Amino acid sequence: MSHITIDHIVQAAERITVHRTPVHTNTTLDNLASREDAPVQLFFKCELFQKTGSFKYRGASNAVELLTDEEASKGVVTHSSGNHAQAIALAAKNRGIKAYVVMPNTTPSVKKAAVIGYGATVIECEPLQAVREKTAFEVQEETGATFVHPFNNANVIAGQGTIALELLSQVQNLDAIIVPVGGGGMLTGCSIAAKSLNPAIKVYAAEPECVDDCYRSFKNNERLTNKSSLSVADGLLTNLGDIAFSEIHKNVDDVFTVSEKEIINTMELIWARMKLCIEASAAVGVAVALYNKDFQDAVKANKIKRIGVILCGGNVDIINATELFQKYKD
Repeated sequence: MSHITIDHIVQAAERITVHRTPVHTNTTLDNLASREDAPVQLFFKCELFQKTGSFKYRGASNAVELLTDEEASKGVVTHSSGNHAQAIALAAKNRGIKAYVVMPNTTPSVKKAAVIGYGATVIECEPLQAVREKTAFEVQEETGATFVHPFNNANVIAGQGTIALELLSQVQNLDAIIVPVGGGGMLTGCSIAAKSLNPAIKVYAAEPECVDDCYRSFKNNERLTNKSSLSVADGLLTNLGDIAFSEIHKNVDDVFTVSEKEIINTMELIWARMKLCIEASAAVGVAVALYNKDFQDAVKANKIKRIGVILCGGNVDIINATELFQKYKD
């Protein structure tokens, strides 16, 4: 597939067996995100309730289902910090094939344990993108398995686009959606789906400011890479993929960033007020709505009232999270 369209996303929705995740609302969060002259309502798409605990199962299962029988017989290989790893492991298990997963040795233990629990073989490596890619290539050469990239894969992206497909069927008259971005697979799929269904809708990307390659790439119209690989939002550390970079100016209206403190404070707020144990990556989009002044100006300028926010996952180390809440206390 050289070009991803709404048809590919609709077909993915018909192909994959996933949870139709709920949409939650919260008056407290609405009030915190609103200005007196720009009231908004937030609609939270709860992908933390998806199979394997994150949106990643959508894309992984679509890619695995599209393998030929010959390809499937040799299994699949990928590299991932955790959520795509779990998704590929379960998708492979459900098709009855082998999965080899390269994971950084810094990945939270809860995510490694889940991957192993789904029956995949885990190969640990140093937490550098180049090392991850090299190790996955070596496993592919050795096993003959098909490599399924965590975000720079058209079938994966089509699967992720089913999030927006669902959201727009669940909530009518959305003016905008906020999508967290790391490698850009979810952002690309959701932006294509949203703009195809409603060209007037605004699509905004949300990113940690210390790993802001998407923000800088978008503003400079040039593909740039992260200067750091550290953020509490461990699911968003990767650089923007080729496909995502080629698509962001077509369907994404703007990119906004938030600080580590804002991410953690938002994460704790959602745990406390919404009783949703999201991971830090899932808090990034909400943090943009609560804290980013440029986003709030865009809301006012574009008369945005109803905003969908994707809570992308809930695979979190509870002890580590509570320590972060204490560390970043106001």
